[in-house]
Amino acid sequence: MQAVGRTDKGLVRELNQDYIFASSEPVGPLPNLFLVADGMGGHNAGDFASRFLVQHLIEYMKEQPAGMPEIQALQKGIQAVNQMLYEKASEDIYLSGMGTTLVAAVYNGGVLYVANVGDSRLYVVGKEIRQITRDHSYVEEMVALGRMNRGSADYRRNKNIITRAVGTMPRVNVDFFETEISGGEVFLLCSDGLSNMVEDSTIHKIVKNAPSLDAAARILVDRANDNGGADNISVVLVRPEGSGVRVC
Repeated sequence: MQAVGRTDKGLVRELNQDYIFASSEPVGPLPNLFLVADGMGGHNAGDFASRFLVQHLIEYMKEQPAGMPEIQALQKGIQAVNQMLYEKASEDIYLSGMGTTLVAAVYNGGVLYVANVGDSRLYVVGKEIRQITRDHSYVEEMVALGRMNRGSADYRRNKNIITRAVGTMPRVNVDFFETEISGGEVFLLCSDGLSNMVEDSTIHKIVKNAPSLDAAARILVDRANDNGGADNISVVLVRPEGSGVRVC
């Protein structure tokens, strides 16, 4: 398994409130673990939220017994850390209102197990590009109800409003997905700093044509910045058939 992670603050934000993690080695009962979190909140609260979620989720997983199914482990871990983060926000006025998105992935035996909260995404890239996760955002809910067209002026104006986040309520509603990965396919976790700035078709071309995963990650971040770099940009690319982990 080969994995590459890269995060960049972009050209507009003063801080990088994204936090990423990539391990092709076991983490507790999980055979591997890949995470992207995009924090939100004033002062340094967004940075705190994303970092707290990732670090405490990893620690939680390391304490769990062997043999726990992937989805069960992710569900228990995310709920536990959500409660911890919610309590932190309740105790400190400077952290009040903070939260973070999360997209998490575990690969095992040809199957990809995915969890998501918010609008960070997971794609599978092969002959085509497939978005596996569903954004928990105001605009996507309006699209689903037939009240807004994707790509319209209203959509572009309101696309940063998310309807779910880790840490904002005592319990969080997490979506889970399972999908098979075929030979030669790559999966991509990213924050909206990439998906809002680079079209899916362009992401597909970059990942397919880049000479390596490391080059693909660098080109994706550069392209988001070339298009304005309006937000923090994070990508984790994983090729199940390769070997090695690199996080920048």
